[in-house]
Amino acid sequence: MRILLAEDDKQLNSTLTYQLETEGFSVDSCLDGEEAYFYGEQNIYDVILLDRMLPHMEGTDVLTSLRKKGITAPVILITALGTLSDKVTGLDLGADDYLVKPFAFEELLARIRCVTRRPHTLTDPDTLTVADVTWQGSEGILTGPSGSCTLSKREASLLEIFLRSPGQTFPRQTLLLKVWGPESNVEDGNLDNYIHFLRRRLQITGSRLQIKTVRGIGYSLQEK
Repeated sequence: MRILLAEDDKQLNSTLTYQLETEGFSVDSCLDGEEAYFYGEQNIYDVILLDRMLPHMEGTDVLTSLRKKGITAPVILITALGTLSDKVTGLDLGADDYLVKPFAFEELLARIRCVTRRPHTLTDPDTLTVADVTWQGSEGILTGPSGSCTLSKREASLLEIFLRSPGQTFPRQTLLLKVWGPESNVEDGNLDNYIHFLRRRLQITGSRLQIKTVRGIGYSLQEK
């Protein structure tokens, strides 16, 4: 899961980035509102953690601008402004949740789980089941009809994108941004290599799922 963290307190930004990455999230962090908007409009994040008071562009303006652009990623506003009117304003602008500083990291994790919860993951938000395979994110294990295998962190990030939206065709650039991030200089060939790795993993598990190449566009996870 990829998270955008926009927080201008350098110490808090660094601490949260470290804690989230320790929990297995991929994190892109920034210190001001203009950067937050630039990152956010790439539309590659599963969750956006947005400080309300940011330099150059306030968090509420970032939120409003992203929603106007059609970005629907869940947004958790993080702020020291904790009055009822502050919360209502933030939620009315399009935030999915509101977390007041100071807060415990365990509460932040709970809020992230809440806003990213999907109908098929209600019992365990870390487990995804599609067709005949089950992905256990905390264990890094993919299980199918014929067995199980472990995935690297990069393979897991790529697989989760497909499992969360089976049948959807993902452009190559979207996959590169989601898995490697907007500031990476990764080459297209790396994506092809990881698609090859995932295809082998699915074969090992005996799954009928396959990652199909959509010529001129990208890739899609489909059943045979």
